[in-house]
Amino acid sequence: MTTPRRSKTITFSLPPEMEAQVRHVMKEEDLSVSELLRQAIRLFMEEREWRRRERLEWLRSRMNTAQEDTERRDR
Repeated sequence: MTTPRRSKTITFSLPPEMEAQVRHVMKEEDLSVSELLRQAIRLFMEEREWRRRERLEWLRSRMNTAQEDTERRDR
């Protein structure tokens, strides 16, 4: 019985300069294309989540400041 594959294949294109950079990093880091891209995507997703949390914190801060200003004016 064959175990189903747990990964999906995604095909995409790169400009030649970027492809050359990827190949260079692959050799330097001794990584496959797949592992290099998985690492890059993980980092992107972590940074994206961090930016989302920062934005939410900033919005909460603005809302709290606006609420405090309203309360001061109403006194």
